[in-house]
Amino acid sequence: MMSESNDKVILSRRNFLTYSGIAIGGISLSSVLTKSYAKQLVSPSIDALPAIDETITPSLENPVRLNFNENALGMSPNAKQAAISAVSKANRYAKHEMPLLSQSIATSHGLSTEYVLLTAGSSEGIRSSIMAFAKENTQFVISDLTYGDGEYFAKIAKLSVVKVPSLKDWAIDIDGLKKQVEKYNGNSIVYLVNPNNPTSTITDTKKMFAWIRSKPKNTMFIIDEAYAEFVNEPTYQSVDSFIEQGYENVILLKTFSKIHAMAGLRVGYVLAHPKNITNIAQYVAGEKLNYCGVCAALASMEDKAYLNYSKKVNDTSRQIMLETLKELGFDYLSSQTNFIFHKIPIDLTKYQQLLKDNYILVGRAFPPAERWCRISLGTPGEMLYTTKILTQLREQNLI
Repeated sequence: MMSESNDKVILSRRNFLTYSGIAIGGISLSSVLTKSYAKQLVSPSIDALPAIDETITPSLENPVRLNFNENALGMSPNAKQAAISAVSKANRYAKHEMPLLSQSIATSHGLSTEYVLLTAGSSEGIRSSIMAFAKENTQFVISDLTYGDGEYFAKIAKLSVVKVPSLKDWAIDIDGLKKQVEKYNGNSIVYLVNPNNPTSTITDTKKMFAWIRSKPKNTMFIIDEAYAEFVNEPTYQSVDSFIEQGYENVILLKTFSKIHAMAGLRVGYVLAHPKNITNIAQYVAGEKLNYCGVCAALASMEDKAYLNYSKKVNDTSRQIMLETLKELGFDYLSSQTNFIFHKIPIDLTKYQQLLKDNYILVGRAFPPAERWCRISLGTPGEMLYTTKILTQLREQNLI
């Protein structure tokens, strides 16, 4: 257990100056996190910005939670207020607000509302999309290291799950997935998470897009882009362009859990050809979304300045963690999300326990990636605390 003298990190300007040499988009870490800079990014109507200068004092009851890829900064204050205001009307169904949210989503993707289906988070989108196309003799094709909900719901649907081994550094093998589909005499559902979870890397867009354009027979692509808003790689592209062009073999899944920081409110959506939307809609709960979540999602979509601010803070937290991983000599994959997948020199269970003893929770095991750990990005203050503990553990020859 950590000593009393080590259980605090004061987030003062002095602390951040330690990292002031690191720049993101020409902005130093210290300037990103000042409230004056934040107010340039956030609309003037917001007067309740997340605290930047604060004392981080983790405890057994209040650990640093870096295990579930949540957005630690939190929702837009406008979205929070919308959710609070909605409580007084939560005895009603959100029948008026849901079409407004669908329209806002459709507009943001350059589509009409017939291409949009609201879901209770992306999990319902994954489940309903699989169920809609789970015909007899259907295989579910995935990489051997990816988000687990697809496999989970495919097994419930009694589909044959086929895992294709990853390439070097856990990259998704598009050619391998393609070969599996080509040799199969039946229907295929290909589930791709891009950026991928838990690796935080993006897939080869050129190969993936070429495969989709080829329209392989009896094949449906379900593309999960939960983390797309965090991507910095300029070559990254969404598959929403295929849907706009009328492709019927692509389903795009999105969520408000990540950049919008609404994981607990369960709002997501599916984008697809209207024919597919009609099919998938048979397997969702209909107009039964969380009223407060719908209102918060509407407000969050409009607050683009805050979303921009949230991304910059995430970039800052990522850079803090990456600098420490470099100093420790840990291998890691290129992070394009709000988490980092890094290699560790000891067994994961021991690594988890050492950090837990210091009130830090990190990701679970992700077979077949042995001695790798997924660590979510918290606030910059939480990452400063975490990197301080990692450095101390190294000095004690524990990692």
